[in-house]
Amino acid sequence: MPATATKSNSAPGFARKPEHLVAFRPAGKRVTVRLGGEVIAESDRAVLCEESGHDPVYYVPMTDTRASLFRPTDTRSYCPFKGNASYWSVTAGGVTGRDVAWSYDLPYDEALPIRGHLAFYPNRVDSIDID
Repeated sequence: MPATATKSNSAPGFARKPEHLVAFRPAGKRVTVRLGGEVIAESDRAVLCEESGHDPVYYVPMTDTRASLFRPTDTRSYCPFKGNASYWSVTAGGVTGRDVAWSYDLPYDEALPIRGHLAFYPNRVDSIDID
């Protein structure tokens, strides 16, 4: 973005809490997510999000998931630093996990590295393995 350009979809949270850290970087590790004993996501292209007050979160590209197992739900949430989140349920290995994953379809400019990615709740899937 040129130095004179302004962000068109800037996160309002940083104006209120400029000290709040939200950093994204390539994870540099293989991330494997299982539910019902089956691999539902596996990627060497995950993005690691480190945010003030939160545990690190790995975001897996949607293209590295078994997308046919995922169903959108009506659950929504909002983060003033990342944007509006949508949630996903997954059925695998005879198990259905409701709202096991979330994504930011149109994140704020500062969170663009996680656009098109999914994050998973560790307590709603069998495992999230980081190798």
